[in-house]
Amino acid sequence: MIRLYNVLRKFGYLSDAKETVVEVPAEAEVEEEIDTNLGLTKALDTYRKLIDRKDLVEPLTEKQQENLEKKIREIEEREVVEKIEEHDPVEIPCEKNKITIGPPTLTRFEKARIMGARALQLSLGAPPFIPIPKTARISLDISMEELEQRVIPITIRRVLPNGDYQNIPIDYFEK
Repeated sequence: MIRLYNVLRKFGYLSDAKETVVEVPAEAEVEEEIDTNLGLTKALDTYRKLIDRKDLVEPLTEKQQENLEKKIREIEEREVVEKIEEHDPVEIPCEKNKITIGPPTLTRFEKARIMGARALQLSLGAPPFIPIPKTARISLDISMEELEQRVIPITIRRVLPNGDYQNIPIDYFEK
């Protein structure tokens, strides 16, 4: 606070009505060292406390303490990945109708997306791929029936977190 006052006064933000300068004691000026691994240090301290708390009844034995220090040294020596190398997405081929990404059936989200998109197409005048069932009242009913019969010509793209993907035709999925 005192340092802020001096800075403001120095740059003329405060009036010079009083020519008093507030002196800061030498011991108050402590240079702050920025610890590059501050997060790691805190995490290791928390880990130590958790391990020590497990045995509230009895303190850690020398062997347990030695194992704890060994684990902490191992964690400290780990390489920190700061930059992720660029990865070009690659298509993973479907071999022998085999789905390698995700479940072998359509997920509920994929079903909802397919039915919603197809229902929109039907409501905008697209021709249906099946004869319209007598029970169908809205375009969503028709799109559900088309999805059950697997007549919609659509491909599902499933993507991995690294960008790799697999294009899966709808007839590869189990019913």
